[in-house]
Amino acid sequence: MAALTKADLAQHLFERIGINKREAYALIEDFFEEIRCALAHGFEIKFSNFGYFGLRNKNERPGRNPKTGKNVSVTARRVVAFKASQHLKELVETRLSERANRRQAMDAHA
Repeated sequence: MAALTKADLAQHLFERIGINKREAYALIEDFFEEIRCALAHGFEIKFSNFGYFGLRNKNERPGRNPKTGKNVSVTARRVVAFKASQHLKELVETRLSERANRRQAMDAHA
């Protein structure tokens, strides 16, 4: 499965909007910088029909060092969490179902 990169997004903006590639890449960088700054300052990010980025507090917990097997304490921390919107979940599920159906049809004809 291929990954969508910032360069891919910039290329898409270049093709769809017509701004040059350098401006498109700068726009993508600025967009992600705004998201990083908002999260760093404790704000939630909500995109309609896409999802929600927020911060979650994780409590201290016991853990184990995988190399030594020694028990250690994993410190409390804040982590970035993403929750997909229902619309995005349904879209992904529909696409996966369509792909599976196409594979089954191709296998049946083989």
